[in-house]
Amino acid sequence: MNRFLSFMRSRWLPLSILLAAVVLDVISKQLVVAYLKPIKTLPIIEGIFHFTYAENPGAAWSLFSAPDQRWIFMSISSVAIVLMLSYLFIVKIDSPLLRAGLGAVVGGGIGNMIDRISLGYVVDFLDARFINFPIFNVADCFVTIGAGLLFVGLLIDWRREELSARAKKEAERDDASDH
Repeated sequence: MNRFLSFMRSRWLPLSILLAAVVLDVISKQLVVAYLKPIKTLPIIEGIFHFTYAENPGAAWSLFSAPDQRWIFMSISSVAIVLMLSYLFIVKIDSPLLRAGLGAVVGGGIGNMIDRISLGYVVDFLDARFINFPIFNVADCFVTIGAGLLFVGLLIDWRREELSARAKKEAERDDASDH
């Protein structure tokens, strides 16, 4: 248990998640290109969930897909990845949720950036038809889950600070009334 807690508090947590995101994303996309691209779609549960090959030249939901906009988006994404990586290495982050979230977001961002640089588009293949959702990939899952972890981690930290400030004010008020 101590090793697990030590790992959760270490810099290895976000790096492990980042590496897992990149490796899983790259391998899944290589398999998709090799086996799914020729057949275009493979129903897993007909009409509900399919593996469907798609090329996304832009950001989420094909935003910024025009060729001249692609470089703007890639530049912004690159700066965001570098800033988050720097934050991970420079700032001591106490919250495992924040570290894990940053690792997932950066790993997913790197996974999609590899496609953008090498192919000019991102390979998508997860097709949730039951909710009429845009086709996405493993990197997108890591970015979304990571963003959720960051949100929850920030809420917990905000609430903890709020409770701490309230307790401090009550203690000061109690000290003042004792005198």
